[in-house]
Amino acid sequence: MSAKHLITKSDYRNFLSKFDTFLFDCDGVLWKGTELLPNVQQTLNFIRLKGKSIAFVTNNSLKPREEYQKKFMELGLDVKLDEIFNSSYSAALYLKNVIKFPKEKKIYIIGGEGLEKELNRQGIEYIGGTDPSERRDIKTEDFENLKLDPSVGAVLCGLDLHINYLKYSRALRYLENEKVLFLITNSDSTYPASGGLFPGTGSCSAPLLNSSGRKAIFLGKPNPEMLQAIESKFKFNKSRTCFIGDRIDTDILFAKNSGIKSCLVLTGISKEDVILKNTSNIMPDYYMEMLGNLLNADDI
Repeated sequence: MSAKHLITKSDYRNFLSKFDTFLFDCDGVLWKGTELLPNVQQTLNFIRLKGKSIAFVTNNSLKPREEYQKKFMELGLDVKLDEIFNSSYSAALYLKNVIKFPKEKKIYIIGGEGLEKELNRQGIEYIGGTDPSERRDIKTEDFENLKLDPSVGAVLCGLDLHINYLKYSRALRYLENEKVLFLITNSDSTYPASGGLFPGTGSCSAPLLNSSGRKAIFLGKPNPEMLQAIESKFKFNKSRTCFIGDRIDTDILFAKNSGIKSCLVLTGISKEDVILKNTSNIMPDYYMEMLGNLLNADDI
């Protein structure tokens, strides 16, 4: 089935009428770098005035949600903290609400402050993470007697700017126990920052996947576990929910994997020729040039 190109006022009105909830990717949809895309503020206000629920979904696990909220505010967007779902928040929700992680167990974290804050909010105990004692070279005595906490029930790997051999070694030893869960916040191979690309969570977690031989549960886009986590906190009818994103291989695939409709905007990574030439086996249900075009549904 081909993607419906939204062009006319009638197209946009029909599109809006089909959904009660809109989930948005951020970079490439709302903004590019530090610049807000045209008419985004007015469009979000318009959608809210129509009585629609909205939420924002990103794979970034490094930043706490407060930092994302700050960026929204700096760009003139009034967004509540509870409307922001990054992969560290989805990981914490997945552990607490979806799989009911035992309260007596702990998480061993490879990752940063963003993961720690979200686990703290959900009352989940953890070790590792930003612990200064983990930021050192491995020693000979570590090979002989690497200290492990027997209460660890899961290894959770996010983007860690201080990754080292000691952390990998400790995580691997925990994962030798098949009862210990293996969770990864997202599979993104790169992390965009300051106009360039840096190794992402997918690159950070690759050595653990390779050395452990274990299959991990990924908790970010395009995996449906992320929507399961969001659903546990943000109630909505999936049949009347649409995800709006700029990447076919993550955003649109996420919608397909999760059983919701999707709309591609052409202000980010994926362009119209992918749809017109049918070069991908993943197709959005709808596409439009930019999010701001939704204002065409207004009566004005």
